[in-house]
Amino acid sequence: MTASPPPGPEDAAAENRHADRYELVFVLLVSTFVLAAFGLHARGRLPILLLYAAALVLALRSSRLPGPLARALRIVLAVGTIGVGIAVVAAPGNLTEGILSCWIALVLATTITVVVLRILRHRVVTGQTIFGALSAYLMIGFFFSAVFTAIDRLSAGPFFAGGQAATSATVQYFSFVTLSTTGYGDYTALSTGGRSMAVLEALLGQIFLVTLVARLVALFGTARPERPRARDR
Repeated sequence: MTASPPPGPEDAAAENRHADRYELVFVLLVSTFVLAAFGLHARGRLPILLLYAAALVLALRSSRLPGPLARALRIVLAVGTIGVGIAVVAAPGNLTEGILSCWIALVLATTITVVVLRILRHRVVTGQTIFGALSAYLMIGFFFSAVFTAIDRLSAGPFFAGGQAATSATVQYFSFVTLSTTGYGDYTALSTGGRSMAVLEALLGQIFLVTLVARLVALFGTARPERPRARDR
């Protein structure tokens, strides 16, 4: 029998379109941005957690991780989300909201990792690749929003130097202003930990845009060169 030819760029692009759903992940993330802009507290942030969990489920669907690992991640996601949700509803307060923020940060960090690893394996840079990179960029901002909220809820003093309330709206605003290095200066972190995390976010945001997003946009519609294989000795 004649061996079938290796898949070409058109086949790889079609595979990206059918296997990945990063446009849905992007829409979910934009929805969470709008929802968080209303300055939600505690129980009001549970729908945001559910949207993040849905984004992770979609990312896992496209990730092509080994079956047992993907199932384990889904189980941990379900158990953790239900447990944190029950804790927030049963005993609302700074402690449980801090735990909620930590769990959101963990969910987002996992989703970022899954998405980036997947799009780096795309042989052809398609719209799905770009949507995946943009989704990961947004999730970096949401991740640091959760970290900043956790710092505020689990520490004794306020997060902002001006004493402003660290609501979901103000923290999200501060996070994305920092991520984009806009730097209006109307909100500033008070603690050393908060300032360090803000600097780290600014650095990651610029590195991510310059090294990944810009590179993928430049390669849009083209096949990335294959890595040379090591010669047999």
